Amino acid sequence: MTPDGRLGTAAEHPGRRDARYRERRNALARPARGHRVGDPVPYAAYTESEHATWRTVRAALADAHSRYACAAVLEAATDAPIPADRIPQLADVGAALRPLTGFDFTLTGGLVEDGRFFRSLDLGYFHAVQYVRHPAVPLYTPEPDVIHDVVGHGIHLSSPRFAELYRLFGQAAVRVRTPEALTLLNRVYWFTLEAGVVAEGGGVKAYGAALLSSSGELARLDECDVRELDPGVMARTRYLVSGYQRVLFRARSLDHLTETLTGFLAGFDDEWARETTMGTGEVIHRPEVLPTRFAPDTAEWGP
Repeated sequence: MTPDGRLGTAAEHPGRRDARYRERRNALARPARGHRVGDPVPYAAYTESEHATWRTVRAALADAHSRYACAAVLEAATDAPIPADRIPQLADVGAALRPLTGFDFTLTGGLVEDGRFFRSLDLGYFHAVQYVRHPAVPLYTPEPDVIHDVVGHGIHLSSPRFAELYRLFGQAAVRVRTPEALTLLNRVYWFTLEAGVVAEGGGVKAYGAALLSSSGELARLDECDVRELDPGVMARTRYLVSGYQRVLFRARSLDHLTETLTGFLAGFDDEWARETTMGTGEVIHRPEVLPTRFAPDTAEWGP
């Protein structure tokens, strides 16, 4: 990332090139091997350098949120059990979320297949990692880290309004079995709960967790191609795995978002997904891997 917030390629990021960092990242991911959804999350012994990275990012995000986050996010953040001075333990944050919305964190450390990720939401569990982004580029990471999960999704899961949307995605996933359906569900989730924006104050404000954990991306919302919220269009639109998003979808209000997703997800099924993919000519042989989630069997990066 350059000083003005522009990105190089993901492959150039030190988080993908620094062998010492990868070793530490993999060590923090390793406890996820064999971890079952709902198992207690083990303690992570963070270094002072990692806590310093957290403080740097939290300070930058606090400023960015005040300018670019929607009012509902700012309100939810006041209830979110997220300290500013240190990386919290996932177990502690999850325990504090439970009485607020019924959600908790479950540990992961590598790519999670869509079915596992979404169906865990129906059970009230959100997959989260424990490793921290590279300290040399603290304001951007090409893969989600504990800051993304705890700050971005932790704010959502502190709010009954947002938490209910996570449950709706989970309930929809329980009803479907085909790779087409899970892939299309993935895309709608991405363009809403990860990278969603809403009309507010005469402009657009962010509510998506991926945006909320990237101060650089928040500052560049006005450079995006912002389209009207439409789950059918979102389901047919591919998104960027790494880097700033070029296309965003805007809800007219959070009530509009809730009404739209509730209606769409209530009717979402394998048949709708099959007809949608047939209409576009897209062939999906297996579910896409949600780039924001990681699973035990692929917890480590290779050399």
